[in-house]
Parts: sequence; C-alpha cells; structure tokens
Amino acid sequence: ALWLCWGLNRRGKRDRLAAAFELLEDEREAVCRGLAARHLPAWVHFPDVERVEWLNKVLVQAWPYFGTIMEKTFKEVLEPKIRAKSVHLKTCTFTKIHFGEKCPRINGIKAYTKEIDRRQVTLDLQICYIGDCEIHMDISKFNLGVKGVQLYGTLRVILEPLLTDAPFIGAVTLFFMQKPHLEINWAGMSNLLDVPGINVMSDSLIQDFIAARLVLPNRITVPLKKNMNIAHLRFPVPQGVIRVHLLEAENLVQKDNFLGAIRGKSDPYALLRVGTVQYRSKTVSRDLNPIWNETFEFVVHEVPGQDLEVDLYDEDPDKDDFMGSLLIGLVDVMNDRTVDEWFPLSKTTSGHLHLKLEWLSLVNDQEKLHEDKKGLSTAILIVYLDSAFNLPKNHFEYSNGECGAKKIKNNKYLKKMEREPSSFVLLTVGNKTQKSKTCNFSKDPTWGQAFTFFVHSAHSQSLHIEIKDKERDSALGTSVVCLSHLLKDPNMTLDQRFQLDHSSSDSFIKMKLVLRALNVEEPDPQRVKAGVNASKPGPVRVTEKAGNQQKFAPPPQVSKVPPMSKDSTALESLPKKDSGEDLDTKDSSAAPVPSEAVSGLDEAEDKKNPEHGPPSVLPSGAAAMPTLPVLQEMRLAPSVTSLGSLPSSCFELSSSNLDIHNGTEMPLGEIQLTVRYASIRQSLVVLVNGCRNLVPSSNRGVDPYVRIYLLPDRRWTSRKKTSVKKKTLNPQYDEKFEFFESLENVKKRTLDIAVKNSRPFISQERKELGKVRIDLSQEDLIKGFAQW
Repeated sequence: ALWLCWGLNRRGKRDRLAAAFELLEDEREAVCRGLAARHLPAWVHFPDVERVEWLNKVLVQAWPYFGTIMEKTFKEVLEPKIRAKSVHLKTCTFTKIHFGEKCPRINGIKAYTKEIDRRQVTLDLQICYIGDCEIHMDISKFNLGVKGVQLYGTLRVILEPLLTDAPFIGAVTLFFMQKPHLEINWAGMSNLLDVPGINVMSDSLIQDFIAARLVLPNRITVPLKKNMNIAHLRFPVPQGVIRVHLLEAENLVQKDNFLGAIRGKSDPYALLRVGTVQYRSKTVSRDLNPIWNETFEFVVHEVPGQDLEVDLYDEDPDKDDFMGSLLIGLVDVMNDRTVDEWFPLSKTTSGHLHLKLEWLSLVNDQEKLHEDKKGLSTAILIVYLDSAFNLPKNHFEYSNGECGAKKIKNNKYLKKMEREPSSFVLLTVGNKTQKSKTCNFSKDPTWGQAFTFFVHSAHSQSLHIEIKDKERDSALGTSVVCLSHLLKDPNMTLDQRFQLDHSSSDSFIKMKLVLRALNVEEPDPQRVKAGVNASKPGPVRVTEKAGNQQKFAPPPQVSKVPPMSKDSTALESLPKKDSGEDLDTKDSSAAPVPSEAVSGLDEAEDKKNPEHGPPSVLPSGAAAMPTLPVLQEMRLAPSVTSLGSLPSSCFELSSSNLDIHNGTEMPLGEIQLTVRYASIRQSLVVLVNGCRNLVPSSNRGVDPYVRIYLLPDRRWTSRKKTSVKKKTLNPQYDEKFEFFESLENVKKRTLDIAVKNSRPFISQERKELGKVRIDLSQEDLIKGFAQW
C-alpha cells in the first residue's frame, strides 16, 4: 500500500508539471480554455493589473546568462558553506546544475501610486515559475536532486525613498504577501520525500523556511545608495490592527454521515489567518448553526494587500472536512472602520458566517491607554531587536559576584565552554513568548529582527528579555523593562542599550521599543459604507397605503422618502408630466435612509392603521440572502404613462390587458431587485426578491419565473434563471445571481430582466409577462440600490 501511494504521488507530481508546461507553451489557448472555468490571469479580470510581455521577453533572453551565474554561485559559494555546516556534509558535491530553458513569468503587475506615500512606488508582481531545472548533489555516495519546480505567488516590490539624484531610488524591499505555492519534483534518493506522510511534512517545512525569510512581516531590503539607513524600511510601523469577532454561523453543510447514507450533524471550527499568523476557534459539537463568540486580533502590515482568510472545517477523527471559506479585503474594513455583517461562504453549497470586524489604528496618545474591562488589548508593543555586546562565554563567567567560579572536571565540557556562544533571545510580554533567530559563535551577536506584542495594561505589564545559549540551556543574561517607562517619553519610544542582569558587568543589549495605543475610530457619517461583502438582512419593508400618498414624519437626520403605493388610485393623483421627472430628480436628491429608521416608521404606520395588513415582507429565508449592507434606497415604481420618458425601462404588454382612461392606468406588475457590486468577489450581485401584481396571461393562471441577461451577452450559457413559482401573481424568489466581471466592464453593460410564464410547449399563451432594462452606467453599483 505504501509503494502504491508513493507511485501515485510521483505520477501526480509529474502529470501536474507536464500539464503546467503544456499551458505555459500556449497562453492564448490556456486563457480561452479558462473562460468557462474563470481560471484566468488577473489582468483579464482587473483593469489595474497590467500585462508586461516586454518584461517576459527580456527574462527569456537573459535566462541563460542568469543560469550561468547561478551555476557559478552554487559551486563557489553554496558548496563550501554546506561543507562547513557539519562533518557529515564534507563530501557534498554538486554533480549537475542546469536551470533549464523555462524561465519565470510575470503574469501581471499592479502599481500603487495613489494609496501610498509620494516618495515611494509599490508594485505587486504575480510570479509564475514552472521550471525544468535539474540540480543533483552527491553526499557520501547518496544522490539527491530536484527535477522540476512549480512556484506561484504575489511578490511585492517597494521602491523607496525616491531621490533627486542618482540612483534615484534609495532601496528596494521585497517580500511575498502570502505563503507562495511551491511544488518540487524530487530526483534520486530525494524521491523518498514523496512517501505518504513524509511528503506533506517535507513540503510544509520548505514553505515554512521560505515564509520565515520572505513572507510578511519578514522583508528583504537591499540598499542602492551608500550610507542608506534601511532599518525603518525593513521594520516599518504596522498600519493597524484588525479585531475579528467570530460570532456565529448558520445553514452549514452536513459533512458527517453514517454508512454513507444517514446524514448527521457536523462539528465545525474556524481557522482565521492574516499573513503567516493563524488562529483556531473552539469546536462546536454536533451543530450546523454554531455560536462561537470568540475574539481574535491580527497585526496588519500592508494595506492594500493583506486579506483576512476564514476557513471552516468539520472536525473528524481521521481527516477534517472542508465546509467553506471566506476572503475579506482589509482595505474595505480600514475604510469602513467597523463592519458587522453576515457573509456568504464560498466554495460550498450553503452557509453564512456572522463576523464583526473592527479596524484599530495605532495612535501616539496616552489618554487612549485605559484598561479594557473585557480583557481586550489596548496597545501594541513593537520591539526592534538590534544586537548585544560582550556576552559571556558561559553562565559561570560572571564578574559581579553573583555566581562564583566552579571546578569542572569534564574536559570535553570545558572545551565547549571555551567557544564563543551561539545565542538567541526569548522575549515575553504577559503569557506570549517569541524567539529570535540564533547567531552562531559570537560574543557580539546581531539579530536585526522585529517583534510585536499585544498589551492589555501598559501601566502594569513588563517586557522580559532572556538571552540563551543554543548548545546549553543556560541564560547568558536577562533584563526586565517596565512598559510604564515608555509612558514617560512623549513619543512612547525608547531607543537605547539596556544593561543585562546575571551577566558580565559590561554586557548590554540594544533595542528600540515603540508603544502605540489602539484606537477604534468612529465611522464617517458622510461616507456610505461599501461593505466588504453581502449582509444578512433582506430589503427594507415598504409601507403600502391605500388612497393618496402617505407622508411620513421621519426624524430630522433622515431625509424624506418617496413612499410606495399599492393601489392604482395613488398613482392617479400624479400628473403625467411629473411622473418621469420625479423618478429622475426626486430620487437622485433623496438621501439614503438607514434601515433601522425605515423599519421604525413602518412599525409606527402599522400601529396607526391596525386594519391595514402587513406589507409584503420577505420571509425568514430571505435573511440569508445578501442585500445592501446598511443603507437602502426606495424609489417610486415606474408608471405606464412614464414609459416614454424612461428609456431604461421597456415592457411588452398585450393591448387587451391595458386599460387607460383619461390618464389613469392599472399597474401592470412590479419586480423588486437588489443590485450591487461586490468588490471583494469582483462580481455583480443581482438579488431577485419577488414580484407583485403580475398581469395574468390566461384563465388557467401563470407560473412565473425571472430570466436575466447582462447585455450585450445573450448566450444561453450566460443566462440566469430563477425557479418557477406555480399559480401565483405575487411570487417570492429571494434568489441571488452573480456575474463575474470587473467593475469597469459592468458599468458598460445593461441588465435585461424579464418575467416569463412557464407555459406548456404547444400552448398559445403569451410567454413574456413583462421586461425591464437597467442601464448600469447610470447607477452607483458600489453603494448598490434596492428598488421595485
């Protein structure tokens, strides 16, 4: 069984590499093939991601020369370093180094200029390397090697500061935004790494090795100008903190089953991730509507760029089952400051997740450092660990009299103690400890690393530093810094040497400590929240009154809302000449109304008129459907007499169903739609809520359904269609449809929506009950709209 699984893994790797080579050869064919599956390069979806074919052509020409340089580097630099690492590696020899004919490709580049400082340029490079490289190495008659590599990832390149003299750029900073996808096709004895159980561990170890050096918050900074101070470029102050309240979920997919047939409940838990930091929630047993009520905090280093990833799993004894995922761009949370929504899960058939997200900015204000009663963090401590000086060779080498010299009989141990120490640092704040890298054989080690800690009480907590020797579990020096000392400085910063205790009298450690308060800013009332994704509540209830138009008396901060009318007599009082103008002028001037205010008005109207039945309210199932996050906009339904002045609306009507007497008309049916653009998913979301007062096309009744096109695309494969509701003139659908297009393309399109009758094949009944077209170029799609 082990042999068969190993062979399966090997064949799978070879097939994936061969398929990647095939797609690499003909990108045009790959893009055409991906049109149906939407597996397209980013520049197809996003207009701000640009193709750089000229750069790829330069890479193709320069690749053989780069390969020659790397072969020389492997032989002259890497091979001696490997031999010096250990006695067992003294026979290490590179027998074959060939970087192949396939060079890395850059699938697209996104340049940031407006969102960042004027003295820098930020580029996101989408790198794809499907290489036929072949590297073989001999160690003690064992042959190890690599024959083929796949690497995908987004590499951020920051050019800063921009200078007025040559070389015009002070330094270049490189890092991956997320862990890159890496797959290595092994050769020789390395094939053993493809054995089941070992293959997962070996791949994760390699990815962790890359993440520890190249993935945020780790950076590589290369100065281009002499005497350039790059410390603040390598370790910039984080942009903020995201506080995630994982509240609850609903309608999750059942994953547990017994004997393959009997469905059971699942045991869901969540994995939350920002960059390399990951937290796991508690597991809720046997519940498809779990309630967690947990809070997690993440340090955010790069916005735009970093995302919050949430994956839901069903905990099982053997292998946990995937239940859905969620991706939220943190730039939207930073702009909205506080987001409390139900998010639909992707990569699954059903399920919504309720999250409350708070953006905490870092401020230099001691008044914000009050202690939180709920035990949440109130500040963040950033530690820039620089270096140490004059560390003792061992913990017996004290000169302060705390520990006298002891006789040691073991000569081997004495020889070890004569070496310079290989030291690392443990930093502790509260119950969290972080470890630095190890500097080998140096009394004056230089670490050059940055660490962040969440602080609950800056007045009482302390930073504990302990320097240890890697080979002996002994402390070479300790130090304690009370965070209250940082409060004495107006900038809440300390940059100095700290004397080490339990060490030599002239032993110091150099650090820079920065304390910043976490502040939740109030949302801007003038700003309309775009929302991160869809929210849970359905559209706002529309109060319908018989007779003349009913005027509400809303609070002063709420603008007057044009009410809806259900009866035909309400529209009779509207002059013909105003019907089209009102739709354009009044609607544009009417401010959006908070859903809470509107629902309060509805309740007041219902109380005043007990004989008036409840208006058409979405059923409880609509709660799971995404609509406008916070604000809803209500408008008058178009009347028949205003069709001439509304080019965006067209209805197909039979003359027998239309009665017009002296300017009055009978309503011909309405459809309620919620339309918005989800920037995170890069899709246009159309929610068909329901229809009312449809005109019957036959005596046997109608079975209505809704058909949607995004013109000019009229292909059958791109058509969206709701379910059919039997024998009703007021169907409720509450169905969501998505068109995966860029915002720029969507604004050039027209939404064609028709309500149709599902008639028998040979029937002579009229099929189309009505149609409406919406010109999307005239709408604010980020804000969205809900309208009858």
